[in-house]
Amino acid sequence: MDEGQEQEEQRAQLVQDLRAFATTQTEMGRMFARTRHMHTTDAAAVVEILTAEDRALPLTPARLAERIGLSTGATSTLLNRLEAAGHVQRTREHSDRRVVTLHSTPAIHQAADDFFAPLADQLHTALSHYSMDELRLAGDIVNRLQATMSAYLIDGATF
Repeated sequence: MDEGQEQEEQRAQLVQDLRAFATTQTEMGRMFARTRHMHTTDAAAVVEILTAEDRALPLTPARLAERIGLSTGATSTLLNRLEAAGHVQRTREHSDRRVVTLHSTPAIHQAADDFFAPLADQLHTALSHYSMDELRLAGDIVNRLQATMSAYLIDGATF
């Protein structure tokens, strides 16, 4: 086998491995939903809100709808359910009082921490075996692939 063919096979294997990783991550979201007795879409919304908070990027209902693939009406119903369950709060802290921002409640934040923190510790341990250069390279690869996939979605892929 020549080097070009070997490199192509390695790239294909990496993409396959990343798909498996994404599938496992999706299953983690389903498991979180089951442990909280929530529908998977509700749990996905909570995780999106928590992630936005971790990144200090306020999430609006419209942006949440985009992220989880629901209509704005369905997202409003979902948020009503999450608010009634004590998982989410809607606030208007923006200077434009029409802008609604979504926040997790301390209780659901703690539940998510309790569920995901042990995994985070194990992932950090798994990554501790790599040098800074290897981690930077892996980060670069993942970021390039993510940007490529985002561009594919934004550009209106043929589907």
